[in-house]
Amino acid sequence: MTRIHPRPTRRAVLGGAALTAVAVTAGEGTASANSSKAPAGWPTEFPLPDGFLPEGIAIGSRPYAYVGSRADGAIHRYDLRTGEGGVLSEGAAGRVSVGLKLDHDGLLYVAGSTGLARVVDSRTGDVLTTYQLTPSTGHFINDVTLLGDRAWFTDSLDAVLYGVPRGHSGEVTALPLTGDWVQTPGVNNANGVVGTPDGHGLIVVSSNPGKLYTVSLRTGRAREVALSGAANVANGDGLFRIGRTLYVVQNRLNLISVFDLDAKATTATLRRTITDPRFDVPTTAARFGNRLYLVNARFTSPQTPDTTFSAVAVSI
Repeated sequence: MTRIHPRPTRRAVLGGAALTAVAVTAGEGTASANSSKAPAGWPTEFPLPDGFLPEGIAIGSRPYAYVGSRADGAIHRYDLRTGEGGVLSEGAAGRVSVGLKLDHDGLLYVAGSTGLARVVDSRTGDVLTTYQLTPSTGHFINDVTLLGDRAWFTDSLDAVLYGVPRGHSGEVTALPLTGDWVQTPGVNNANGVVGTPDGHGLIVVSSNPGKLYTVSLRTGRAREVALSGAANVANGDGLFRIGRTLYVVQNRLNLISVFDLDAKATTATLRRTITDPRFDVPTTAARFGNRLYLVNARFTSPQTPDTTFSAVAVSI
């Protein structure tokens, strides 16, 4: 049975019980992501259904990728060893799946775009809980990361992060962004999100104008990360971090920028970039072994029921 939780009260979270002990808990996009080597014979590209409109991808400790659809919110599961897969969670009219992360207990946390977040059982595909984080219009719940006892969701159209309890019931927290954060009206701002190397805060990319910020989970204060070797991270979308190495997917540039972070993530130094002729507006990335897997959203192509889509892997 799906539980529906009401929208949280918009308020600053200043040292509340939900945030007092933010442990370094493993999740997608952290240093503890699966480190098994993907054998050379595994495919590096697999097709997605025509008209699927993919944007999010998640991988856990086993060789399976979970991909969400913007068309109807369906979630497909693919075997990384063969590239074969199919529907895990059925879509529905008006439902959207964008960013998603897989927890160690088998729960998928899914950003639902129109104010919603869902928790899906990755074994059965059942929608276990639905959270109404914001009104359905004027907001874009875009991406999610797992840190401490919460799944943290970004809203690309509002300067607020939302913390959903992981694996148990509890209050959803709303964390307004302050400090250096700049909210630009009418465009996507907060997008990809990962935990900081020390596990005490978050790194958030603002797609427009292309800046990285660290965010305190205690106060919501954002500090701009100084970039070295790059003017900006324009079109920054998905983030993935391994230790102090941060991968920034820059979707319409068909590029992954790889940065070295200092100990407190105050500075990011560009080390290299990754591109591939198979990139066609990649949005988010997930890791298995020595590969990053990305979905091609193809935003610059017609978004029709007949448009073809794929996911690709690149070596890191």
